[in-house]
Amino acid sequence: MIPRHELDRIVRHALEEDAPWGDLTSQALIPDEARATATLRAREPGVFAGGEAFEAAFRLTDPTIAVRGLAADGTAFEAGDALAEVEGPARAVLTAERVGLNLAQRMSGIATLTARFVAEVAGTRARVVDTRKTTPGLRALERDAVLAGGGHNHRRSLSDAVLVKDNHLAVLLERGLSVTEALLEARARLPHTTHIEVEVDRLDQIEAVLAAGIDTIMLDNFSLDDLRAGVAQVAGRALVEASGGVRLDTVGAIAATGVDLVSVGALTHSARALDLGLDIRVG
Repeated sequence: MIPRHELDRIVRHALEEDAPWGDLTSQALIPDEARATATLRAREPGVFAGGEAFEAAFRLTDPTIAVRGLAADGTAFEAGDALAEVEGPARAVLTAERVGLNLAQRMSGIATLTARFVAEVAGTRARVVDTRKTTPGLRALERDAVLAGGGHNHRRSLSDAVLVKDNHLAVLLERGLSVTEALLEARARLPHTTHIEVEVDRLDQIEAVLAAGIDTIMLDNFSLDDLRAGVAQVAGRALVEASGGVRLDTVGAIAATGVDLVSVGALTHSARALDLGLDIRVG
């Protein structure tokens, strides 16, 4: 769940972007006393997400707008299903419509794509996890959408955990330290609660990394055979994450190698917005 203040900050920014000085069209054409009722309806099947953001778009525009019957995030739906009812002053409903729809469509697209990836790894122990390849400013909403689709979250930000990649190691090794020494030095400077993950791109790098007592090892762009070999080599000494170019048609085979985690950037950077519509009746 996103804290209310963070949700409102994100949605308020979107509303200000869309109507910085008000909605000229609605102000010019719609009588001040007019009321509107609207139905959020699916135009294709999927998994719903972004409900809180949808509601906030109307609430922050006019607190007298009522949003009723809002589907819970994670709800599967078919084309034609009603997902929410909106009722209130027509001008305000029309002003908030696009922002509310944009957020619900985007998040439902992420949840729907995530659910498809999760279905592909059924029967394995692997978790499908997201990455930091999110839309700037929308990470909190997009991470929630991944959860709604049955996936799991990776680290939230650069501040949450240590993830050592090849560029980090290249800088450290310039000091003449071994990989193990560099990682042990880093661990000594960190709080004991900090999770440390290290990326490798070859099997022969694994032992030096594990010798530093890291928590998760990322096998980046490994073949299926090398993933299986890497899982056997790690032998439970750390969590094993597979990463790099994971697609819907390959994620099942990757998960079947025995890895614990499969990180998928496509969940957020390549999800298509779902087709949802808001059918408005003004009276």
